[in-house]
Amino acid sequence: MAPYEALYGRRCHSPIGWVEAGETNLLGTDLVQEAMDKVQLIRQRLLVAQSRQKSYADKRRRDLVFEAPTIPLDEKLSYEEEPIAIVDRQVRKLRSKEIEFIKVLWQNHTVEEAT
Repeated sequence: MAPYEALYGRRCHSPIGWVEAGETNLLGTDLVQEAMDKVQLIRQRLLVAQSRQKSYADKRRRDLVFEAPTIPLDEKLSYEEEPIAIVDRQVRKLRSKEIEFIKVLWQNHTVEEAT
């Protein structure tokens, strides 16, 4: 028993192993033609599988929906961010000093977007 067959439980399918054992009398161009036919068959099967997977993904695809917030603009087509509220405060201690972090809720933003 070959090592590949012992490990995987089936024969090795190399280009030489694609033909049956009784057909070993193929030589030269016949062997190449047989291998090319097998490659073409494999290519067709891969295209069928790819098409099947694509149709499966296409059925479950949803269009993206974007919601644009309305922002008041001035005559210069710019707007000013204004803080509305302080949401959270934290003090982080380093070796020699303390740094205060403040989370601010800004105008035209949600609570999740506070910085």
